[in-house]
Amino acid sequence: MKRLVLLSMLLLACRSPRQHGVTIARTGVAKARVIVLTLGEAIKETGPAQTVKQFGEVYAFSPDVFAVRRDQPTQITFWNLQPDDEHDFMLTDPKNNVLLQTKFAPLSKTTFVMTFHDEGVFPFYCVMHQPAMSGQIVVAAPDSP
Repeated sequence: MKRLVLLSMLLLACRSPRQHGVTIARTGVAKARVIVLTLGEAIKETGPAQTVKQFGEVYAFSPDVFAVRRDQPTQITFWNLQPDDEHDFMLTDPKNNVLLQTKFAPLSKTTFVMTFHDEGVFPFYCVMHQPAMSGQIVVAAPDSP
């Protein structure tokens, strides 16, 4: 019996623990790719003027919701299509802890390779263009072999 307990403890100690959180890098090998655009839905340059007057400028991410697989490196590229507007970007975990905060310069592409190690919904925002400019990354279980 002691050998069985000792063997069980040894096996538990030797197994590699599953990683948690999100690994974020500027480059790397990705198994999937997503492009997210920033869109001006109602802006002072193009209107509609009534909408801008009533609500202010309205921006959005497109797509604003997309899915990735847990533990699968995914290249996510953000294209800021506005020639004169910077967007700040914040990614949080399901408990609203900040995982990434950065800025997207006008007319720029910003790429990350993200590997999510937990399933769930990870919200993202442009903090200066709330409440409309927000989205979610849905992390699903890995493909079964």
